[in-house]
Amino acid sequence: MAKSNLYTRTGDQGSTSLVGGQRIKKHDIRLEAYGSVDEFSATLGILHTRQDIPEEIKRQLLQIQNMMFNFGAYLATMPEPGTEPQVSGLSDNDTKSLETWIDDLDEKTPKIRAFVLPGGSESASFAHLARTVCRRAERNILRLAEQSYVSPALIAYFNRLSDYLFILARYLNHTAGIPEITWTIPAK
Repeated sequence: MAKSNLYTRTGDQGSTSLVGGQRIKKHDIRLEAYGSVDEFSATLGILHTRQDIPEEIKRQLLQIQNMMFNFGAYLATMPEPGTEPQVSGLSDNDTKSLETWIDDLDEKTPKIRAFVLPGGSESASFAHLARTVCRRAERNILRLAEQSYVSPALIAYFNRLSDYLFILARYLNHTAGIPEITWTIPAK
């Protein structure tokens, strides 16, 4: 039987290759950054499979997942010293699109003056989970940016993504007719 191409055995000692062939430790912040982007994309994939997600939202989620693949490739590439590489396929218009989607969902969702706890419908709960994984990916990207150049456009896009997922969770609860779970101040 021939060996599968799915495994290489080159990482058995705790290192992996970046785009370009450089080897780094599997716990390197660069790997944490693009690994958490991949994990975030996987949570979007779960959300995308839900039957109660409107087609327009599914298109948005798929567009974001495609961006995550670009971001993963970008973060898996060590920039040449002194360069400021930009992310393939990312422009200011992409962040503006996220803002438009946020504004649209916010307009369709009742205002609330309380801290919202994750939960409600299953789909809203998955959106909240995706939001928290997105925030972790953003933190890892920011840690990487302290050591190596990362495009400010990528950082801005990630910052908007968690806002999008928050209002998406609220919108999904609203359209499902499920009230938000809000934080209550503990009695003294």
